[in-house]
Amino acid sequence: MDVIVLAGGAGSRLGGRDKAAVLLAGRPLLDRLLDAVPADSRVVVVGPVREVPRPVVWAREDPPGGGPVAALAAGLADVPEGSGLVAVLAVDQPGVTSATLVRLRAALTADADGVVLTDADDRPQWLVGVWRTERLRAALPLRTEGAALGRTLAALSVLRIPAENAEAHDVDTPEDLVRWRARAE
Repeated sequence: MDVIVLAGGAGSRLGGRDKAAVLLAGRPLLDRLLDAVPADSRVVVVGPVREVPRPVVWAREDPPGGGPVAALAAGLADVPEGSGLVAVLAVDQPGVTSATLVRLRAALTADADGVVLTDADDRPQWLVGVWRTERLRAALPLRTEGAALGRTLAALSVLRIPAENAEAHDVDTPEDLVRWRARAE
């Protein structure tokens, strides 16, 4: 399974901080997320190039800052044709673990295009999912810049499974970061 990590957002609700570089328990969020990815997975990170603890392919959306659908398209461009499955993950999800990816992959049925986590309010977490690569590619709009991610992905046959523990809790605001840092201690 290939993996795309979206790591290039502006972090505007986090005061403009580079989320991938935010430290949690002494480690950048990007490094923590990469730890959850199986060692044999090919990883495409969409965002600014930086030093990371494993080999990855770097990509950038065009234009930078074009939004998550543009970032997803940039990541998919570096996923080889014939790749059956691709996990799509956001860098600001420190609760995602290797067990999360195993559960998502196991939940994907033959008739579904993808599977995503849902939060406590049953809202889909579009950036914590496993997808059939070619179906995901086919769902992308011609113009990806500024396109709505939920609208793009909701057109697919998507299974939803409840998040466990804090898998669906992200780091969007300073308050989120305080909660995660308290949890990590």
